[in-house]
Amino acid sequence: MLHLRRSRRRTTLASLAATLLVLPITASAHAAPPATGAARPAAHGAADRVLAAPDISVAAVKAHLAQLQSIATANGGNRAHGRPGYLASVNYVRGHLDAAGFSTTVQSFTYGGATGYNLIADWPGGDANDVLMVGAHLDSVTAGAGINDNGSGSAAILETALAVARTGLVPDRHLRFAWWGAEEQGLRGSTYYVNNLSAAARAQITGHLNFDMVGSPNAGYFVYDGDNSDGTGAGPGPAGSAEIESVIEDYFAGIGVPTRGTDFDGRSDYGPFIARGIPAGGTFTGAEGTKTSAQATLWGGTAGARFDPCYHAACDTTGNINDTALDRNSDAIAYAVWTLAAAPAPGTPVWSDGFETATGWTPNPSTADTATSGAWERGTPGATSSGVATQLTARTGAYDLVTGAAAGSSAGAGDVDGGITSVRSPAIALPSSGTLTLSFAYYLAHLNNASSADYLRVRVVGSTTSTVLTVTGTAANRAASWAVTSADVSAFAGQSVRILVDAADASTASLVEAAIDDVLITQS
Repeated sequence: MLHLRRSRRRTTLASLAATLLVLPITASAHAAPPATGAARPAAHGAADRVLAAPDISVAAVKAHLAQLQSIATANGGNRAHGRPGYLASVNYVRGHLDAAGFSTTVQSFTYGGATGYNLIADWPGGDANDVLMVGAHLDSVTAGAGINDNGSGSAAILETALAVARTGLVPDRHLRFAWWGAEEQGLRGSTYYVNNLSAAARAQITGHLNFDMVGSPNAGYFVYDGDNSDGTGAGPGPAGSAEIESVIEDYFAGIGVPTRGTDFDGRSDYGPFIARGIPAGGTFTGAEGTKTSAQATLWGGTAGARFDPCYHAACDTTGNINDTALDRNSDAIAYAVWTLAAAPAPGTPVWSDGFETATGWTPNPSTADTATSGAWERGTPGATSSGVATQLTARTGAYDLVTGAAAGSSAGAGDVDGGITSVRSPAIALPSSGTLTLSFAYYLAHLNNASSADYLRVRVVGSTTSTVLTVTGTAANRAASWAVTSADVSAFAGQSVRILVDAADASTASLVEAAIDDVLITQS
């Protein structure tokens, strides 16, 4: 983890020079990648519907840590940027990933007169326009082997990636794992990666999970505060960060371990991602901070002592790991990957609409809409942008449900203006038994002239009305980016229901766009 003395994040690194490097590794047979079949229903946030994550063996994670320690010992005692121990660490991780069937790339950059490396590993399949990244920095400081900081995060995500391969996971989202270089020099590797993506490639990344120091000896259980619910520090992450936080908190709640929020203070590799509006989250067990008496009561350990007494020191070796914290956090990583990557448990489709044909959605069903432009319609949307993407093409196929499909002469030509626009589905007859789940893709985009009065809302209307999604605006640019959500609608079993969608530009004039696609109701 980056030391507080260093600047929080860099959005430009003029000194970096790009090349792509294929590093020498021992040749090994590649495992056959899993077959990619028909599209599967997404279920972000629906932990009760996704395939159960496997238990990650803490012994296997510690075996990787032992190898990283051996690499450091053989290379001057560290695995730091520009030192041979770092390159050997990259080769070690890459060898395991190549053998497991990942597609790996090593991206090189220059900082401080030395060459650094990012290792990127893509798992075959999943929606290329909905990429979930899982990252950890692989470098240490020059003082020591960096086994907790950050061999722990690197080894835990490596073993999670290998579990993806062993189980043949076929996720709805595309999975990409990353091991960042030169984090200890100021988030150099991750910043280089993000800054050198094209706008289109950046827009494809819809979430970044960051794991930096997950085995601290005097551990705390911190989760990045995606919704700023603790009300302090750097504020919330980009839209979607709260979902990541919630999923991770759900895991720890399920094993009876309390968590506390930790701020997005820019000290780790989520920094360049949230700076570009990409949702982020992850876990952290503490660095040089001191555990309070209240925290010791909450989690055990020693009050008045540092979470990691060997932070950035020579004693950060394999003896500097809390096995229980490492085990819990490794399992939390797998849980987050399996849940957020939306590998759904089997379910029987009840009703679906990808909007490729007209199925009878009714605009302005109550004749009370006030919007003067940007009314909901089923259409082929034209992509628009104004500094950030404001309207996207359909998530799948050619059509979606969108506020003003035409691109128009400018980004603001067909956006929602003047109030509320609504649209309602045809009647949907739900079965009377089983668990019924509604899922759909959506986005709300706006510029920094928006406010909390602007929103996208989705409700299910039957004998009662249930709001299943509300996204409100803020006075900041929010790029259009497809997300997927789901909700249990079993309370409506046996009823005829309709889905009611509305969006609003309800305050001062602002650029607001919204869309819905791939609506699905399943029974399980």
